Amino acid sequence: MNGVSLQKIAERLGLTNLTPEVSLEEINIELAEMNRPALQLTGFFDHFDSARIQVMGNVEHAYLSTMSQDRQLQVIEELFKYGIPCLVVTRGHIPTEEFLALAWRYHVPILSTKATTSEFQARLMRYLQVTLAPMVTIHGVLVDVFGEGVLIIGESGMGKSEVALELIKRGHRLVADDSVQLRRYSDTELLGSAPEVTKYLMELRGVGVIDVKALFGAECVKDEMPVSMVIRLEDYARDRKYEFDRLGTREEFVEYLDVRVPCTTVPVSPGRNVAIIVETASINFRCKRMGYDAYQELEKRFNEKMRRGLGDL
Repeated sequence: MNGVSLQKIAERLGLTNLTPEVSLEEINIELAEMNRPALQLTGFFDHFDSARIQVMGNVEHAYLSTMSQDRQLQVIEELFKYGIPCLVVTRGHIPTEEFLALAWRYHVPILSTKATTSEFQARLMRYLQVTLAPMVTIHGVLVDVFGEGVLIIGESGMGKSEVALELIKRGHRLVADDSVQLRRYSDTELLGSAPEVTKYLMELRGVGVIDVKALFGAECVKDEMPVSMVIRLEDYARDRKYEFDRLGTREEFVEYLDVRVPCTTVPVSPGRNVAIIVETASINFRCKRMGYDAYQELEKRFNEKMRRGLGDL
């Protein structure tokens, strides 16, 4: 699992460093979990995971306020001795000078936020779960089509970028071209994004590299998108023996990071508007997810007509 620097976390979540003498850049966070040290303030350190970010809210401050200053410092020093990566105080609380001096002695950064503890924990968990999630980079294009994350894959030269460009012209949004980073942020969900070096950029054969954000506007790009479905482009002229699904009854899946994603194989041939097919596949996928299946409707009508015996089909 790759870590993320505490400096980057502080910048992303707008945290104030109350101990500027301690470098945040050198501290690496590798766990997506956090801990509120309520039990530790009482002296109970069994099963204490000191590698987690520690968050102190109103409850912890209220408990410390019941102690004398000497006892407070003794309890906090015991916590710092475990080498915690940092301590975040919420609701704008400012620790005492003695508290901060103790943090400097043990090289523990003290960060502050005006957010409530629950709000900050939710934001931090979300950020760490995505940033520290298992990741794989694949060759493909990711586009937001009608709110569905459509990952377009296929061999080089199949026209994936051209399809994405047509989709952008039709009002959809590019997430990543050529290289797509997939992160598993839950057991059933993948989040796709572009590497920083190719963000908002697209390569078109014969034209070169273009900046989609600069050419078409910020509304045509998106930083990240959950992957809902995969469109696999296949050369129809070369793969004529392949039995493409004509009724939509075949269930196909591709698997990335142990997550199965529904897949549709689309034949590509001259004169075929693949962008419209991708749009239609996206809408059809949403309909199926909402409980409507056009093939089942066709089968229902067919059976009803057969049952009534109302002439030719």
